[in-house]
Parts: sequence; C-alpha cells; structure tokens
Amino acid sequence: MKTRVGAAGGGGGEEGGLRCLLFVVLSCLRVLHAQENQVVFSLGTFQNVSVPVNGSVQAVVSRIPVDVAFITLQFHTQHHNATLSFRSVPVYGSFLTAVDSGLLFPLLPSQSSLSCYLLAPDGDPVAGTGVLLPYKNNDPIPGACNLEFPLENDPNIYLRYNIYETVIRFAPANIGHARDVAPPACDVDTGSSTRWRLEYDVYQYFLPENDLSEQSLISAVERVASVSSMVENGRKLMTLSSKDRTELSFNSIPGQGVIYSIIVRDPISNTSASYIPVHTYACSFASILDGCITLGKISTKVFFTITGLAGLFVCFLGHRFFKCELFCMGFAFGAFFFFVLITRTTMLDYNIRLTLTAVIGVVGGVILVMTWWRFGSVMACVVVVGLILGFLVSSIVFFTPLGDLAVFRNDVVFWVTFSCIVLIVPLFFIRWPREGNITTCGIVGAYTVVLAVNAYTYTSLSYITLDILKRFLNNNFSRAFISVPLQNIDFIMITVWVVLAVSGIVVQLYRERSRPFFPPSPYVMWCQERERRKTNVLDPSHHIPSFPARLLARVRQLTRHTEPAGERTPLLL
Repeated sequence: MKTRVGAAGGGGGEEGGLRCLLFVVLSCLRVLHAQENQVVFSLGTFQNVSVPVNGSVQAVVSRIPVDVAFITLQFHTQHHNATLSFRSVPVYGSFLTAVDSGLLFPLLPSQSSLSCYLLAPDGDPVAGTGVLLPYKNNDPIPGACNLEFPLENDPNIYLRYNIYETVIRFAPANIGHARDVAPPACDVDTGSSTRWRLEYDVYQYFLPENDLSEQSLISAVERVASVSSMVENGRKLMTLSSKDRTELSFNSIPGQGVIYSIIVRDPISNTSASYIPVHTYACSFASILDGCITLGKISTKVFFTITGLAGLFVCFLGHRFFKCELFCMGFAFGAFFFFVLITRTTMLDYNIRLTLTAVIGVVGGVILVMTWWRFGSVMACVVVVGLILGFLVSSIVFFTPLGDLAVFRNDVVFWVTFSCIVLIVPLFFIRWPREGNITTCGIVGAYTVVLAVNAYTYTSLSYITLDILKRFLNNNFSRAFISVPLQNIDFIMITVWVVLAVSGIVVQLYRERSRPFFPPSPYVMWCQERERRKTNVLDPSHHIPSFPARLLARVRQLTRHTEPAGERTPLLL
C-alpha cells in the first residue's frame, strides 16, 4: 500500500512539474506577444507603425525628463482610419478615430513613462507614422479648454470638406502650468492672466501637385509636425485671437494634398505649441467612380479638349474668321450662365448638365452670329466679347492675394467690385474695337488651352475662373479663404499662356494691318446690293428677276406643260 501511495505521489509530482513548465511557456509566449505588439517611441522622433487586422499596438515611451509638463502623440495615415486610445479597450471619451489623430497626456509629478494603444477600427490593416512631442510648463496646452468634443484635452483639428469648401474646427487652448499645479480655469475671467491672452496662427502646407503617394504625405507630415518646422516650411494664413470663432473655411482643391495646422502662442511667456496637423485631398480614395485616382470625368475631358482646340483656333485666327470667333464667344457666354442656372435650380446628374450646357452654348453661339449677320452691329458683338475679357481679367484680380482681403468676404462688396471691373474693360473696345477684339482672342483663346491641359493634369490656373463659379453656386463660399499653390507645372502653364496669347495677338495684328477693321455683314451687303440693282437701270443685273421670282418661275416650269416653240398659224402671202 505504501509503495502504491508513493507511486501515486510520484505521478502527482510529475504532473505538477508539467503544469509549472506549461505556465512558464505560456508566460513567455505572452511576453513575446506583448513585445511583438509594442512599439517604443522616443520623444521627437518619428516612428512607423503597422497595426494588424482586428489587432492593437501599444505605444510606449519612457525616460521622460522632469521638466516636461505634457506630451502630445500624433499619428497619421493617408486615407485609412486609425484609433488612438488611452485604454486597450476604447470607451467614450478615451479615444479618437481619424486619419490624423492625436492624444494629449498631462504628466503627474513623478511620472517618467506613459503608454497608449493604436487600433485598426475598419477591419483592415493600418500603417502610418507617429511622433511624441514634449512641451514644458510655460507652453500653452492645445485643446485644454475643450467643451465640444469627446476628449477632455483635445489637441485635434476636425476637418470636413465638399467640392466647394474645406472647413476646420478646433478646441480652445489653455495657458501652461507645471505638473503639480492645478490647471487654470478656462472661462471664469478674461484677463491677461487667463487663456484669453492666447493667439492662434493658422498655417497651410501644400503637397506636390499630382502626387497622391503615401510617401509624399509622410515626408510632408514630418516637415510640419512641430512648431518650428511648420513655421519654417508652412505658409501662415492668418492669426486669430481667443475671441474669434474656432471654425475656418478654405477653398477646396480636389486632388491637391493640403496640410492644415494651428499653432497656439502665448505672447506673454513667448511660448507656443502645435495642434495635431490634419491633411485632405478634397476627394475620396474609397470612391471607385469619382475618387482621387479617377478624378477627371471622361465627359469633362472631351468637353474641354474640344474647347481647347477651338480656343487655339481663335487665338491665332479668330479675327480673320469673325463668324467662328463670334460663335465661340457666344458659346462660352451662354454655356457659363446656363451651367450656373441649371446647377442652382436642379439636381440633375453632372453628365446631363454638361450635355445641356453644351447644347445651350451652341444656341448662344448661333444667336450671337445671327445677331451680327442680321443687324450688322459690330459694336454690340464686340461688347459681348469685351465682357468675356472683363470677366477673365476680374477673375485674375481676385485670384491674387487681393481676393483674400476681409472686405471681399461680404458678397455685396465682392460682386459690386467684380462687376465694375467686368464693365470697365469693354469701354476700351469703343475706342479700339479691332485691337480689343484681337486681344480678347489671344488671351481668352490661350486660357482655354490651359483649361484643356487641366482636364488631364492638375494646374492651379484653372481656379482663376473656377473660384468665381464656386461663388456663383455656393452661398457660403464667400467665407472660404482662396489659397492655391503655384508649383512647377503652374509656372510652365503661365509661360505657355503668355507665349500663346502674345503670339496670337502679334500674328493677328500683323495679318489684319491692311484689311478692313471688321468684315461686313452678309445681310447688310445683300440689302445694299438689292437697292443698287433697283436704282441702276444700266446695270445688267438690274434686269435679272429677284430670287423669289426666279424660284416661282422654276416651280411653274415643273408643273405646267410646255408649248412647242414652232409657228402654228398659216403664213400670210
């Protein structure tokens, strides 16, 4: 019996040893798995992170200096959402899901390390880049006076866009404080010792044109993530006081990458801190039909290709073939205003609207040609041509930084000023009608070539007229800041525009130097010829029947039996 008991006891000991070994192995596996899903960050250094499907990655930073009062973590992806969370299991108020997301960590007096979690919320793996930026106790705290968004301290910029405008919002900041000091109250007082002394600088950074690559975005984010790098590389748009609205509107540029950032400054302590930069392409990477990759519609390319070819013809031969020029100008005049009308009053599909616009443009061109043909009023037609040049000149004026002046955000001021410039230009045509007409052919014809190129590759010059079209179509577009990048392709297209315009004007002025100012109206010439035939009996053409008489005689010949020409009566002897 003892032997059996001893054997059983020995078996129990072996089983206990196996359990201990299994526990040690599982513990090691847990540690290895945890290390696999853990990324160690260094302050101020970018770290590329990949989050697996339905998984999470723990971001860890240690050895935080004692003079650091708070830290911001920002994580950027190109178009996939990523979740940043204080906890491994996100709960309301502890996480944010976005393509540009960030968290703010106020530090405790003895805290030297921290951690948070990155998750893939949409069932797809997520890859991006992140960085932890430290700030000291005198630096303002971005989003620390948040009363609108879920996070208690929210340093994020919230962005939304449509085809007309891009809108950003952010939470107010608070003045800095040490680790062991309670944060100042946000809205108790408005004195110089409160957060109301803070100022907000709004910055913008354009990505390279026609570059939708992820690497281009990551490189750009690394150049503008911190305060110093954004000030060095970005473009400052405006400065807001703490009393201004924390919502701003900008012009949308579909297909063009833009990064927006806000730097909050404390003018008394001369310190600053950065909100989480946010980017947009004003288009969707998920849309198959009309996304960022397939931004240009086939119908748009066909329409502007034909328009560009017609514009090139007008640029060099418009005045010589006056009827063709009038048709093209009438087409542009009628098509533009009909597109505005049909877009504001209907919800038709884009391709249908573009087709109807082309049809009405043809009608407008025919009407302008027939007006000249019937009445022979060259000046009336040239005034219409001058209005088109005036529209383009006025659009160019407001495409410059002048268009971003605060006074022009008032619709009445803008449209009165715009209309005055449009109406002033045709006045020069009264004194120099031929030169004005040839100038319009050169400038407007060359610009349509630029629009044709824009249908295939992005160029900012298309927004000269597109911004005005947006203002026609969107009542709220007046509050948007009109800012577009001028990069290499734009300078090339400006050169092409100038060369074509100057060449077209010079060629036409040289060809027409010895010709009449304008060709005569065919109808007026016909009327004059008819009067001449009536009064000049010595002219052989006077005895030619009129066209209606000749037509009626021809009809009678076809319907009546022709009598023989021989003599039927007896001869007289």
